[in-house]
Amino acid sequence: MGERKILEVMQGKTVNPPPIWIMRQAGRYLPEYRATRANAKNFLDFCYTPELAVEATLQPIRRYGFDAAILFSDILVIPDALDRDVEFVQGEGPRMRPLAGDEIEKLDPSGVLDHLAPVFETVRRLRGELPEETTLLGFCGAPWTVATYMIAGHGTPDQAPSRLMIYREPERLDRLVDVLAEASAQYLIAQIDAGADAVKIFDSWSGVLDEAAFERYAVTPVRKMIATIKRERPGTPVIAFPKGAGYQYRGYREKTGADMIALDWTVPLDVAVQMQKEGPVQGNLDPLRVVAGREAIREGVDRILDALSGGPFVFNLGHGITPQADPDDMAFLVDHVRGKA
Repeated sequence: MGERKILEVMQGKTVNPPPIWIMRQAGRYLPEYRATRANAKNFLDFCYTPELAVEATLQPIRRYGFDAAILFSDILVIPDALDRDVEFVQGEGPRMRPLAGDEIEKLDPSGVLDHLAPVFETVRRLRGELPEETTLLGFCGAPWTVATYMIAGHGTPDQAPSRLMIYREPERLDRLVDVLAEASAQYLIAQIDAGADAVKIFDSWSGVLDEAAFERYAVTPVRKMIATIKRERPGTPVIAFPKGAGYQYRGYREKTGADMIALDWTVPLDVAVQMQKEGPVQGNLDPLRVVAGREAIREGVDRILDALSGGPFVFNLGHGITPQADPDDMAFLVDHVRGKA
C-alpha cells in the first residue's frame, strides 16, 4: 500500500512538505462538478446516487492530486434519515419543517443506517477507485450544528432559535443532541466499515455558544461520539472542527479525545503552534485568499508553513473553498504548499 501521508500525520509524525486537502474541494468552483450536478434531479438525489457522488469526490483528486478525498455528501443527511423532510432550495440553502420541542421524543433513529445505505455504497466504491496513497475521509455534522438546522428549519445568522432552546427547554435539547450523537456515531462507524480511513466531525456553529453551552453542546456530544467510535473501531483517527470556537479551542482536544483538530482562519498562528505541541492540527488559510489571487495565497501559505511545518500538520483552508475561487489559483496553492510554485 502506498503511504497515506495524512494518516502518518494523524499518528503524530511530521511530514514535509505537509499533506494537503481542502474542505469543500468537490464543489461548485469546478466546472466538472457543475456538469455532474446537472445530472441529479436535486441535491439529495446527488448525495444518494453512488455513481454521481463517487464522480464528484474523485474530481478534485484527478485535478490536483490532493492527499485526501472526502466523501461527497452533506451534514443534513442525518435529519433526512430521521424523516425531517429535508430539501435544498436553489439560492436559499437547506429547508425542513422546524422541529418543535414536543416532537423530539418522537424521533426514531432505528432506520437511519438503512436510509443511508447509498452513502456507504459510495464509500465502498471510492476505496476501490482511489489511488492507494490517498486517504479516504468520511464525515458528519456535529450534533449541535445539525440540531440548529432541525430546530430553525433552515440556516440562520446566529442560530437564535436553538440558543433560545438552550435556556427555555434544555432537557429537550439534551434529548435531541443525544439522539443525534448516537445516530451520527453509528453513521461514522458504518463509513469506516465501508472503507473510510478516518472521519471528521464538523461543528460549523460551535462559535455561537457561550462557555457553559459550549461545554454542554459542543464538547460533551462530540466526546460521546468519539468514545463510541474508539470503542467500536479502535485505531480509526477522528478529526474535529469546532469552527469559531475561539479561546475554547484550548483544551478541546483533551476534552473530546479527537486525534486532530481543524483550525478556522481566525485562530492565531501562535495559538496554533501551542495546540500543535499537543497533537496534529489542520488548517487554516482564509478561503477568501484563494478568491483574492496568487499574491494573497502566497503570503498566507508562507505564514502558515513557517509556523506549522515543523510539527504534525495537514494543510487546509480554515473553512470550505468558495464557489468564486479560480481552479487555476487553487492549482497554484497546491503547488506552492508542495514547493513547486
